[in-house]
Amino acid sequence: GMFMITPTPVVPLKPGSGTRPFFGQEAEIVDEEGKPVGDDAEGYLVLKNPWPSMLRTIYGDPDRYVSQYWSKNPGKYTTGDSAKRDKDGYFWIIGRVDDVLKVSGHRLGTAEVESALVSHPDVAEAAAIGLPHEVKGQGIHCFVLLRTGIVGTPDLAEELRQHVAKTMGAIARPEEIKFADKLPKTRSGKIMRRVLKARAQGLPEGDVSTLEE
Repeated sequence: GMFMITPTPVVPLKPGSGTRPFFGQEAEIVDEEGKPVGDDAEGYLVLKNPWPSMLRTIYGDPDRYVSQYWSKNPGKYTTGDSAKRDKDGYFWIIGRVDDVLKVSGHRLGTAEVESALVSHPDVAEAAAIGLPHEVKGQGIHCFVLLRTGIVGTPDLAEELRQHVAKTMGAIARPEEIKFADKLPKTRSGKIMRRVLKARAQGLPEGDVSTLEE
């Protein structure tokens, strides 16, 4: 590994910012079409030049390596991070793209939606994903594990939708609540949202070698 954006002794700090690209690195913020965005505009973090310790391939799946890191922005390494750059050239990491929901122009964190759900007394665990919505851009869809003895019903699903809206605002109201027995996780306990999205849309799940279940 290697630091791409990191403080150096000669650069003043800004709390919350990763500061500027390390020596020899060129970073850029681009939009959905891969075009550079202006200062303070949120977009996708890409790296414009290679570095000595960069990932060269994915063992046994070279096509996935190209598709995941290089196909969206040809010639630039797509990090998978949502970020912005201020007028002083400081970079601010907002979160992983998979962890950021863009609903009607508003950016919401999946963790915020999940925290709202688990604050309900009937919910043990939850996972939120964004799926295409013809009006909003993305709609919020949630998978919920209920506490022992609680049965998932349409009324409870609607109650949870309203609970999220009351906690976070109407913009965060989920389009759908699905009750599940377990969530797909890596062996380290990270929810595999990619797998949830594939299942929700009836698409191939891709590489699941790190899946715990």
